[in-house]
Amino acid sequence: MPRSSLKSAAPPDWLRTAVFYQIYPQSFADSNGDGIGDLPGIISKLPYLKELGITAIWLNPIFESPFRDAGYDISDFRKVAPRYGSNQDAVQLFQAAHQLGMRVVLDLVAGHTSDEHPWFVEAAADTRSPYRSRYLFTGAEPQTPMFGDAIPKTPQGEHYVANFLPFQPALNFGYNQPDPERTWQLAPGDPACLAMREELREIMRFWLDLGCDGFRVDMASSLIKGETDRAALQGLWQDFRTWLDSSYPEAVLIAEWSNPMDAIEAGYHVDFMIHFGEPAYTYLVGCPAEVAVQGQVPSMFFDRAGGGDIRLFVENYLKHYSATSGRGYISLPTGNHDFHRPRRGREFADLRVLYAMLLTMPGVPFIYYGDEIGMRNLEGIPEKEGSMWRTGDRTPMQWEKGAPNLGFSKSNPRDLYLSLDPAVDAPTVSEQLADPDSLLHFTRSLIALRRTHSALGNDGHFRPLLAEQGDCPFVYERCDDSGKYLIAIHPADTERTVELPELLGATLLLAEGAEHTGSRLCLDGVSFAVFKLQR
Repeated sequence: MPRSSLKSAAPPDWLRTAVFYQIYPQSFADSNGDGIGDLPGIISKLPYLKELGITAIWLNPIFESPFRDAGYDISDFRKVAPRYGSNQDAVQLFQAAHQLGMRVVLDLVAGHTSDEHPWFVEAAADTRSPYRSRYLFTGAEPQTPMFGDAIPKTPQGEHYVANFLPFQPALNFGYNQPDPERTWQLAPGDPACLAMREELREIMRFWLDLGCDGFRVDMASSLIKGETDRAALQGLWQDFRTWLDSSYPEAVLIAEWSNPMDAIEAGYHVDFMIHFGEPAYTYLVGCPAEVAVQGQVPSMFFDRAGGGDIRLFVENYLKHYSATSGRGYISLPTGNHDFHRPRRGREFADLRVLYAMLLTMPGVPFIYYGDEIGMRNLEGIPEKEGSMWRTGDRTPMQWEKGAPNLGFSKSNPRDLYLSLDPAVDAPTVSEQLADPDSLLHFTRSLIALRRTHSALGNDGHFRPLLAEQGDCPFVYERCDDSGKYLIAIHPADTERTVELPELLGATLLLAEGAEHTGSRLCLDGVSFAVFKLQR
């Protein structure tokens, strides 16, 4: 089936300059002392995010859930989980953010529910239930989940398709090529599948009408089953995009797909390149062994040993960039709740070089909470709510040095959602606000640089100038009608000198460990430089 042709409205204007901040709500700020972060806590920290330069927030799921997968197992799509507050608290968050010029995007778990959702409970217990067609019951045919043990049988002795973990039954949006011998496989255009699509639309409408500004869609490529190509799946999401363009033109649609060519064609405004799917991101920063690329953890470019090959990143990234530029955005986030925080190195030097690249690349930046102060990935913490290898990436935000629980919560430490960093030098917002040379202020300066020079922003053009194997720097150009800029990124712990004719007459905007004379750029180990070029 040929690739579909998307004809959609332009992205919302606010997205063109957006810088997002991802909040894992249970770990960000606890307002009531129960040890778990909540929506009023987030509201109290909005001025901090505004000062950082953030223009939009993505919240991990805040909905009613038994929390066996940290809220990605939803039991009520229209109700805020009491541990976070109420629906009215969500409305207050949307309003408070809007008053500060920020947007709030919710996490939409579109492909599955909890097995404790009333729809599934009723459908599993009664074959005549009107909710039967919302799920994929396979009778006697066993199914295997993506993670976890075998999927349990229902009280009626049936098996079902799960989307991720065994207790997350997949919602029925259809099969691209149904097997006629499997009567539970329906085509995407079947009335039952279209009814499920309409129910999802109504869930989206519910939150948009309350004031949210769009959705990041969990496992966005999982809805249509049995895919041999992406046409049916793209058709589904194009349907939602057409509706949003008409009814909510300021709303944004962000994919967890990690295949921007497919996601943008499907109607998404933004897609992440992260630790699965397309390998570009893992060539930069690596990934957990559990989600390795083709069974292997590749050498990463951001390694002091200099063993990575930036050409692997560039080749994969350019394939998607050239196909999506001007139509949608790629995001290379600092991290997220599903993979390890980036390595820090001494005095945050490695992070400063990494952020210098991530915040001068095209597309929409996403900063994972705490990355702006260099929070560590903590090892040895017991799993929590299905966190698996991801536990150490989800620990509480570290606000204030010397305060109880580093300012995250006034609860007893044993009641905290997860343990805090016990190190004496655990980074905190309060310390870094007081230090003009801190990683926090550095991150602010990069965001401000991006905002001041539009060519370094979301829409500026991108062109590699130097991308070689080994410990050579990665050098690229960003440009738009306002000017041209050159960025040199050198994460290896070796000194390098390169000749770059473009530097003649250039103005240095920001650098660490770099000097230039004429066309010669001298780089210390773990260094970077950002220049404005002559026209």
